[in-house]
Amino acid sequence: MGSGTSNQHHFAFQNAERALKAAALIQRWYRRYVARLEMRRRCTWSIFQSIEYAGQQDQVKLHDFFSYLVDHFTPSSHNERDFLNRMFTEERFPKDLEMEKCSDYNSIEVPDNYTGPHLSFPLLPDHATALVEAFRLKQQLHARYVLNLLHETRKHLIQLPNINRLSTCYSEEITVCGDLHGQLDDLIFIFYKNGLPSPERAYVFNGDFVDRGKDSVEILMILFAFMLVYPKEFHLNRGNHEDHMVNLRYGFTKEVMYKYKIHGKKILKTLQDVFCWLPLATLVDEKVLILHGGVSDMTDLELLAKLDRHKIVSTLRCKTRKQSEKLAEGKRKASQMSSPGRPTPWFLPMSRSLPSSPLHVGSHKAHKTGRSSSIPCSASLDRKELSQQVRRSVDLELERCRQQAGFPLIREKEPVLFMAEADSDAEQLLQPTQEEWKQVVDILWSDPMAQEGCKANTVRGGGCYFGPNVTEQLLQKYNLQFLIRSHECKPEGYEFCHNRKVLTIFSASNYYEVGSNRGAYVKLGPALTPHIVQYQANKATHMLTTRQRISRVEESALRALREKLFAHSSDLLGEFKKHDADKTGLITLSDWATAVESVLHLGLPWRMLRPQLVSSSTENVLEYTSWLEDLAKEQLSHENIQSSVLETLYRNRSNLETVFRILDSDHSGFISLDEFRQTWKLFSSHMNIDITDDCICDLARSIDFNKDGRIDINEFLEAFRLVEQSCPEGNTSDGPQTTNTDDSSCSRPGAH
Repeated sequence: MGSGTSNQHHFAFQNAERALKAAALIQRWYRRYVARLEMRRRCTWSIFQSIEYAGQQDQVKLHDFFSYLVDHFTPSSHNERDFLNRMFTEERFPKDLEMEKCSDYNSIEVPDNYTGPHLSFPLLPDHATALVEAFRLKQQLHARYVLNLLHETRKHLIQLPNINRLSTCYSEEITVCGDLHGQLDDLIFIFYKNGLPSPERAYVFNGDFVDRGKDSVEILMILFAFMLVYPKEFHLNRGNHEDHMVNLRYGFTKEVMYKYKIHGKKILKTLQDVFCWLPLATLVDEKVLILHGGVSDMTDLELLAKLDRHKIVSTLRCKTRKQSEKLAEGKRKASQMSSPGRPTPWFLPMSRSLPSSPLHVGSHKAHKTGRSSSIPCSASLDRKELSQQVRRSVDLELERCRQQAGFPLIREKEPVLFMAEADSDAEQLLQPTQEEWKQVVDILWSDPMAQEGCKANTVRGGGCYFGPNVTEQLLQKYNLQFLIRSHECKPEGYEFCHNRKVLTIFSASNYYEVGSNRGAYVKLGPALTPHIVQYQANKATHMLTTRQRISRVEESALRALREKLFAHSSDLLGEFKKHDADKTGLITLSDWATAVESVLHLGLPWRMLRPQLVSSSTENVLEYTSWLEDLAKEQLSHENIQSSVLETLYRNRSNLETVFRILDSDHSGFISLDEFRQTWKLFSSHMNIDITDDCICDLARSIDFNKDGRIDINEFLEAFRLVEQSCPEGNTSDGPQTTNTDDSSCSRPGAH
């Protein structure tokens, strides 16, 4: 009996040992499996982000190119000057009379068969709630109500400071939401999960409401409506996508014109002004700073609180008063020569003597600076003309002071005699200084980094990277606890960095692809302890396993990366040949990875991605010609298009669509003959090509394939395709190069 018991114990120990070994083996296998999934997820994330930031670089380069053309082109008439200002420059700032015309919603009739939501002002909570429900049911708000809502929103925003201040004493908690990017499902889910805005439930939405998603208009209408209903509890910050130049590329302009074909131009012009009036930041209990992008080592909250934010029409380019003064240098010299020793008062419009630093009420030092730099003007003015100039100048000064004090603008009928000079001074008042512009760019475009210091954000093309020491210095300087920012998509919807002193919140779930990321928002109570709430707005993601979700997102990322590789096939071929000194048609996989990175500059782990991108390789070498042919087979459409032409279209389509929208300055969906003629004169001046108006008209008619007297987007792209198809290979360097805004081929002219 004792022997039998001993054997039983022996077998039990053996079974236990096997079970432990099996458990350890299963655990090891599972950890490897999870590690591989995590590696795939991170690679996929890197692909999406790299391609996204490369697109932002293209946008900045494209705008820089047009800005360079404008800065070096001298208009020969007022029409040309107005055309350039309307299309390319920061001076799209609407005049008050134009704003009144754009906001003339009373003349727009709502038809009897309209079944969408109705609005009446002042708005009530039920109106805002009805908007949410109507948009959930895919109804569209009539253009009359859109313009009316934008008009009321502008009136409210003008009264707000640059930095809003909130207190948790008046609300149970404050909810901070990040980027939505036109994804209405996420906004509705936030309201469903967290509750609708109310006096007890305050909200701060931290910019980037529009672009990329298909419901940007609806999101704006809901946010603006709740802001009017609860002006003390509902707050909005400006993001880098609340910018009409950025909207040209990322879809919002196209969305507005598609949904509101008749009144879309009015809506866009009004929105441009509304975006300029959005506050720049929010401060909670004087301890938590909420802004869209980040900070830099030069961020000055006092300056941000005082500058005239509506002057920053676009953060893509700064045209300062100094630049305007340089353009008028010739006129100044002529004026000085014609009236030597006959100075006139500093405040006369023709003196162009506005101070070069921002003026604020009570800034006597700035006024003295302006006076000391006055420029004499013509002495041939009679007393009546001089009196009119003085009166107009005083009115301009009073108007400027009213703007800075936050009062609405008041314009009376003025004499026509000196309007040109007065308008020139008014435009100079609306132009920011370089320092003001840089302050706003930094808080809208910057990203945190793990390293110490502050450096230019070359990945995005704007703003900076700021390190933990920069964050700590700002917190100590202004006695803050931590920062909340958005601007970056995060896999979990949020991320702490800089010793938990910087919190990134991103509220657009499934941003890159269904299942790519969660959305999140943060709730702050009186203790200011951040409480993070994560979610997935798309129900389909809950039906997928982790492996299925990662595989689905990975497939989408690799598809986008193959398109990017195909778009650079010619450059890749040239780079591969450099590594193939013996002209064998073969290169090592290591050289393949090096060549791909040198062309695309995406900073991706190409060696890790090689198995998904290179299927045919033997003995650690690649036949690169066959690989490029396989890429072309994947991308070629059913049309009979040459591979080289399709490659060019893949590379430039986004840029071409953006160029088309820039040229289509009135947002009509077409390029008129006048727009085409003025644009071609701009390009011909840059390329030193002498061309007559008749030749330009002939060129426009050749692009107008359906002969309706205007050029649409399809004709524009088709003309580009035909030109590329007709160009013989090897002759691309013989004539003027086609503008290519991709990668290094479009560095900023004259800027280093």
